Amino acid sequence: MPAHHEQKILPHTPRQMFDLVADVDKYKEFLPWCCGSRVIWRKENVFNADVDIGYPFLRETFNSNVVLDPYERIDVVYQSGPFSHLRNSWTFLPVKGKKTHCEVVFDIDFHFSSGFLNTAIGPVFDSAVHNMVAAFEKRANSIYGP
Repeated sequence: MPAHHEQKILPHTPRQMFDLVADVDKYKEFLPWCCGSRVIWRKENVFNADVDIGYPFLRETFNSNVVLDPYERIDVVYQSGPFSHLRNSWTFLPVKGKKTHCEVVFDIDFHFSSGFLNTAIGPVFDSAVHNMVAAFEKRANSIYGP
């Protein structure tokens, strides 16, 4: 069962990073493993979204409910798709003495439900998970400046 934990201080505010991670509709613009993404429904601080992962010739879609604790935390609650389980959270902490910085804490663990998917998409998804914070940092730098 692959799992990944990462903490990193970034030169962006908690709100800026929260807004980027919460904007699921734009994932396909900057996450290389993401072939598509869309919000299905939204109600207050919870929304449901589909995310397509994989290669152009092999795609899988997973669906999750996303629970927002504005500017502090995002929890992804897996609903359906190619995983036997998926747990994911983001936390955005202010950095004492640096109003324009935040500490991003990213946690994920997952397992594909089939051996075929584990072989076909597993390496791409595992690599994506290990580069997730860096991808959002690069996106934040392009939008908000380094």
